[in-house]
Amino acid sequence: MPIDESRVFLPVRIATLTISDTRSRADDTSGDILAGRVEAAGHILADRAIVHDDIDEIVARLHAWVDDPEVDCIITTGGTGVTGRDVTPEALHRLGGKDIPGFGELFRWLSFAKIGTSTIQSRACASVTRGTYIFALPGSTGAVKDGWDDILASQLDSRHTPCNFVELMPRLMER
Repeated sequence: MPIDESRVFLPVRIATLTISDTRSRADDTSGDILAGRVEAAGHILADRAIVHDDIDEIVARLHAWVDDPEVDCIITTGGTGVTGRDVTPEALHRLGGKDIPGFGELFRWLSFAKIGTSTIQSRACASVTRGTYIFALPGSTGAVKDGWDDILASQLDSRHTPCNFVELMPRLMER
């Protein structure tokens, strides 16, 4: 879909969260890729953190960012698989937001072209919680690239037509 260069680009304030029991800032390659792409696209990296695969830690970090007026959007990487320690989708559910089912569906559809039926193991998902977008990507570098390059880069660009997530931001808290 096209970018309409006559429209104004509005940078989004994005926080990134790596969810992993084994990663640190020194070896958080997926987090590095995601942060680099956020900034290269002209957005503001509002914050960046790493938490363990612990539902209470994830929920606490997400609540703090959702309530922070300097964060418009959160993108997580990791914890979306099917093992016992993968609890990112459950953490998003605990926040009580509005699911965006098309995000996970589209992610898996795009991923299928690259990794085939292995994409079925991904529980990539998204929601809107108290006016903040939250997108949960798998932890692999390939998944982060696919999620950003093939979905989020355009949907978080205010110039993307025919519509985008940015233009909906002023209306996310409507009642």
